[in-house]
Amino acid sequence: MLNRMNKFISALQSVFAAFFGVQSENKRQADFKEHSLGTIIVIALVLFSLFVAAIYFTVSLVLNT
Repeated sequence: MLNRMNKFISALQSVFAAFFGVQSENKRQADFKEHSLGTIIVIALVLFSLFVAAIYFTVSLVLNT
């Protein structure tokens, strides 16, 4: 159970680093060897959706005032 959580957190950190463009090439290659492509894609889609929703709600809030 703990190993799965550590792998998930590692994948999450990798996706965050990729979003901000601060991940090294060596780390990126190691991540794709350690994590499945499907896991990376699902995490990226969820984080992207949350990001878009946050922007949408922030703009809605500002325009309603």
